[in-house]
Amino acid sequence: MITEEKKGNSVFEQIAELGHEQVVFCHDESTGLKAIIGVHNTILGPAIGGTRMWVYEDESQALKDVLRLSRGMTFKNAVAGLNAGGGKAVIIGDARKHKSEALLRAFGNFIENLNGKYITAEDVGMTSRDMEYIHMQTKYVSGLPDYLGGLGDPSPFTAYGTYMGMKAAAKVAYGSDSLAGKKVAVQGVGAVGKILIDYLKKEKCIIYASDFYEDRLKEVTKQFNIEGVRLDEIYDIDVDIYSPCALGATINDNSLDRLKCDIIAGCANNQLEDEVKHGDKCVEKGVIYAPDFVVNSGGVINVYAEYIGKDVNWTTAYTEMIYDKSLSILEAAHSQKKNSQVVAMEVAMDRINSIRGIHY
Repeated sequence: MITEEKKGNSVFEQIAELGHEQVVFCHDESTGLKAIIGVHNTILGPAIGGTRMWVYEDESQALKDVLRLSRGMTFKNAVAGLNAGGGKAVIIGDARKHKSEALLRAFGNFIENLNGKYITAEDVGMTSRDMEYIHMQTKYVSGLPDYLGGLGDPSPFTAYGTYMGMKAAAKVAYGSDSLAGKKVAVQGVGAVGKILIDYLKKEKCIIYASDFYEDRLKEVTKQFNIEGVRLDEIYDIDVDIYSPCALGATINDNSLDRLKCDIIAGCANNQLEDEVKHGDKCVEKGVIYAPDFVVNSGGVINVYAEYIGKDVNWTTAYTEMIYDKSLSILEAAHSQKKNSQVVAMEVAMDRINSIRGIHY
């Protein structure tokens, strides 16, 4: 389990601690590419997970992120019932400044060299157009534009699944899955957060939003006529639901002392800085935490559907099942007063262990 970071861990100690099979460091001098691919577990099938492009404080933070993200994909794909393992990649750089066709194609070469052990798709800072460039160098990519035979941007399915999970959490908290009149704080209004706000707006929620990029926040608050707040203020609003939809680890010692909500349900990955400590603290505070890798699995369901040749109707029906999966896990955790993240991880590992030794 992810617990508080141990200082001074070597790269191999970090890899061993989280149980990764393989970590690939990618460098291409001509394009400036610096990337890391994490393959966590392939018992259920090839590792599937998106590529994120982000400005990290340093390379150790990029490694920490890719290790956490790829591990989360193992649990996500297992709970979703997909025949896929967990993997993820990060490209170090500002997507608004440093991204180029050459850089993306160079990255595609590294994916190709893994011979199908890792299949990528888009994540934060990436688009379906970017997947097209990567696809020029490798077939091991999903989330392609529809004109290339793909199912396009998975963001709408990530948002829809998160919405389903949020409604399941409301069912446990309030006895009804209606969100009408509920106050929701959405942290992050990117591709997924924006679509989630659309669902919440249609259900007549009262919405507050924040984002790392001020221009994007202004655009979304104007479009949906909702209130925007500064990045750090989002934790102090008295709401029913806090929905983290940007980067991870926003559920931590500081935020949990400040949050005033009944439910935490969002589309961000690795929302708990420490799965045990902060998951347990949610239980102590009486906050229902919807495990991130359960509710945000709609995107990878879409990616997997494209990979195995299914269509949008299949993806939509499968994504709707997130409601029942979330409800089952949350009801079990709530009735037993257990950490819902740990309960969800146990469900994932039960499936992985049952398939261990069977070749896909």
